[in-house]
Amino acid sequence: VQLQASGGGLVQAGGSLRLSCAASGRTFSRYVVGWFRQAPGKEREFVAAIRWSGGATQYRNSVKGRFTISRDNAKNTVYLQMNSLKSEDTAVYYCAASAGVILSEYGNLNQYAYWGQGTQVTVSS
Repeated sequence: VQLQASGGGLVQAGGSLRLSCAASGRTFSRYVVGWFRQAPGKEREFVAAIRWSGGATQYRNSVKGRFTISRDNAKNTVYLQMNSLKSEDTAVYYCAASAGVILSEYGNLNQYAYWGQGTQVTVSS
């Protein structure tokens, strides 16, 4: 599975961005797709994840109500809609995917076998 993340950019605080994670080589069926982020000098952290089959989602607390993860079956793509962005959301965002991740492990980056290249999100205050 090859993952291509895109959609990052520079936005003012309070603005919105939509990130995309497109898969090639295999469909996402039976996979969990997650978004993680890494700010300079910090560890990579979980943002959101979605199970392709059934659509179960999970979010880190600090993005609940602001970010929405969704999927498009026809395009084999997962999206992360980010609204009400804050300066603390500034980071490189990565998408990742793997089969067989259980709900309680959605936020564990070690559970993900495939990673995209990352896309920079910068929120100016």
